[in-house]
Amino acid sequence: MFSYDKHFETALETLRRENRYRIFRELARERGSFPRATYFDGDRTREIVIWCSNDYLGMGQHPAVLDAMHRCLDEYGAGAGGTRNISGSHHMICELERELAAVQQKEASLVFSSGYVANQTALQTLGSILPDVIIFSDGLNHASMIEGIKASKAEKKVFRHNDVDHLHELLKQEKSSRPKLIAFESVYSMDGSFGPTQEIVELAKRYNALTFCDETHAVGLYGKCGGGIVEALGLSNEVDVLQGGLGKGFGVVGGFVSGTASIIDVIRSYGSGFIFTTTMPPVVAAGALASVQYLRHHEEERYQLFDRVERVRRSLTVAGLPLKETTSHILPLVVGDSAHCSQVSKLLLEDYDLYIQPINYPTVPKGTERLRITPTPQHTDEDTQKLTDSLTAIWAELALQVAA
Repeated sequence: MFSYDKHFETALETLRRENRYRIFRELARERGSFPRATYFDGDRTREIVIWCSNDYLGMGQHPAVLDAMHRCLDEYGAGAGGTRNISGSHHMICELERELAAVQQKEASLVFSSGYVANQTALQTLGSILPDVIIFSDGLNHASMIEGIKASKAEKKVFRHNDVDHLHELLKQEKSSRPKLIAFESVYSMDGSFGPTQEIVELAKRYNALTFCDETHAVGLYGKCGGGIVEALGLSNEVDVLQGGLGKGFGVVGGFVSGTASIIDVIRSYGSGFIFTTTMPPVVAAGALASVQYLRHHEEERYQLFDRVERVRRSLTVAGLPLKETTSHILPLVVGDSAHCSQVSKLLLEDYDLYIQPINYPTVPKGTERLRITPTPQHTDEDTQKLTDSLTAIWAELALQVAA
């Protein structure tokens, strides 16, 4: 007789043996104290400092966001009532979509329950509705993009990460009359690298291809209005579909896509991940709307973020720690071994009250395991010095490789 539990335990043991088993720490972020949080360590609690949050600007605790959510909860209640197809499109979500479209300089936007669902649904829909389309996908695209392309059953060709020449070679092999879609990211969250957006747009024009750009780790942070890298480069009219997240730079939760009215209507009308999913609560939409509106008209959080990023980058570099070279807000500290990466993370938490989750295979290739450090405007010079000193001590304790 087949033992289901034994099979599941064997699968989990494989992860533990390969140092890929994920440990989820129980934390409580308290209003006004971020990046500090309470860590529930067995039967005791203690304060820690978070250095790996995707709430890049700390908007998850901003008064404008919280006030909007309180007001909306009192006015509209908790839930949206179901799917938009059945229960109607809540006014607050429609307001959010109009604001997102304006920020990204697009005709329309469509909100989803998460950025993952936004990517998966949009790419699945476009890949299945365009006749004989071929999708060109960057080699480091997010799992949600890969899953959406796979579900579309469209032909796919993968070009080497950020390799425009390779993309060009692949495009040249196809008939000019064949529909094409190029899917890439503006900021790759594990490497902190920027996608070659301008060059991809130029190739897309030349070969009559649609472009789909994931701006999840860029919206709120880049561009004068927080519209993302595409806005910052002045390419809002050149990229066909923009995808973004509401849980990172904007600090709440959810995802969206922006584009022409016809593209967004097709995704709305054909996308099963949209049609059959309960919509986000209006209180969440209200918080996201307040965050988008605030960052559209205020740049101080962005200035403070990049000032802190440079301070942390400089401090870690001077200390000789092996920081991967990047000019974005994400600082990957390469360990290069899954066991050591997990051990560094554990020592940071247990001995220094610093929280940074290890990033191991398959999230990143074997041999490139890392700590993904994300400074925020709320981190201080004292926080930065403690992080540097703690990492330096652990590197020496474990005899890890330092920067050349």
